[in-house]
Amino acid sequence: MNDYFSRSQLIRKPAVSSKGGIVAAQHRRAAQVGAEVLEAGGDAVDAAVATSFAIGVVEPWMSGLAAGGAMVLWRASEQKAYAVDYGMRAPRALDPAHYPLAGTGRASDLLPWPAVKDDRNLEGATAVAVPGVVAGMALAHERMGRIPWRELVEPAVGLAREGMLLDWYSGLLIASNARALSRDSDAARLFLEEGRWPPLGTWTGINEKRLDQRTLAASLEQVAREGAGALYGGELGRALARDVQAKGGSLSEADFGAYHAEIRDALQVPYRGGRVHVAPGMTGGPTLAQALKRLSAIAKPSYSDYAKALDLAWRERLAASGDRDESSACTTHFSVVDRHGNLCAVTQTLLSIFGSRVVSASTGIPLNNGIMWFDPEPGKPNSLAPGKRCLGNYCPIVGEAADGRLFALGASGGRKIVGTVLQLASFLLDDAASLEEAFHRPRIDVSGEGRIVADQTLPRDVLAALQEVLPTVAARRTHFPYSFAVPAGVLREGDANSGCTEIMSPWGDAVAERGR
Repeated sequence: MNDYFSRSQLIRKPAVSSKGGIVAAQHRRAAQVGAEVLEAGGDAVDAAVATSFAIGVVEPWMSGLAAGGAMVLWRASEQKAYAVDYGMRAPRALDPAHYPLAGTGRASDLLPWPAVKDDRNLEGATAVAVPGVVAGMALAHERMGRIPWRELVEPAVGLAREGMLLDWYSGLLIASNARALSRDSDAARLFLEEGRWPPLGTWTGINEKRLDQRTLAASLEQVAREGAGALYGGELGRALARDVQAKGGSLSEADFGAYHAEIRDALQVPYRGGRVHVAPGMTGGPTLAQALKRLSAIAKPSYSDYAKALDLAWRERLAASGDRDESSACTTHFSVVDRHGNLCAVTQTLLSIFGSRVVSASTGIPLNNGIMWFDPEPGKPNSLAPGKRCLGNYCPIVGEAADGRLFALGASGGRKIVGTVLQLASFLLDDAASLEEAFHRPRIDVSGEGRIVADQTLPRDVLAALQEVLPTVAARRTHFPYSFAVPAGVLREGDANSGCTEIMSPWGDAVAERGR
């Protein structure tokens, strides 16, 4: 328990309200880019595309051109939800024999797998999977976008040419990963001073330093000019694959050529007279659906009920989930609502913070470590294999309440995502909470590890009841490290919209289009 924080501290982050569209994102600058697209007459999908590329510049350790993820969208004219799947895949030339178990210990990062020798599945070029974010954004834009593609990518180009501002929070994140970043010369050159030191200013001064992202800007310009083909079958993909192979990875040009994103109907879960729409397939969506089905049988779910439902859902997921069709070839979330009532919930990730801690020299792209999603033990549903789809934890949703309210939610935070999304959805659907109230309520985390992490501000009787379900640890809600996932959401009630982000996130914010 973090007793060195004042117990009298009270942090509030008011929700943003508007008759116009709103973008809620983990970085305010990216949300501004999306809101400007809405002001220009863009659809929620247009704003999502622009926000996606912008957030990869201002949060380069969470997302970017090498990320994967999923989007759930609500089309007001159809009263229908769709899911766009652009998850990562293992390269087709990957050899599981190159990832032998270390023999003792557990993995040193997000997922509690047995340790692999030299952390080859976690760090370095051997951890890089085939990314999907550009293909996913292109597919959504092709089907539903209004504004020309280039106009949506160009704001990210401008941000990269300028370089992201290295403030105290970015300095903290870089410092916490400096040792790993220093092991790749290109990551060290991008993120560290003299290849060794985190870019921290003085504690009394204003830091005006910026990241040199000019090489990334040139790559984004190729994507703006050529579309997804720049990466999937184009020179950008060839250059990135060459860089990965030069560092010992197996990603190839052919992997890019074979990749495609998919759009399908979202999975519907009836709940309290409404519906929750989740991404199907290799996401956290089916796990959330199982937990919601259990809660639906309880008249008034408690925190103990959340814990039981999540524990059972995670047991099922870890025992059975994975890509069984082996022949078929640090996360961020943002949510969008436009003035017409279209919504998007978008989660995308490099997986670990800074992904593989490797940067592609010729493209300036920080690379994912998607291989970490696979269980390194053979013979499991989610065991590592070439060409296999990664089993992600991201869980974007769109919800319909019985009273007509609509909301789009999601979060970052690995396995912590599903529990946070479940509780926020329950607050909104079971208690008719406002978005602001829901985001300020305490939460718990149950992530399949046989324990509960509970917000220490919960009443003593609630903490005692949780202890009866599983061993419970009380934790404080802080901005670093995060004991719980980091959500962002929007809500529509009638023709009024609101947006909110995690109250402890120093960068996260909701931005409304101006003049509305």
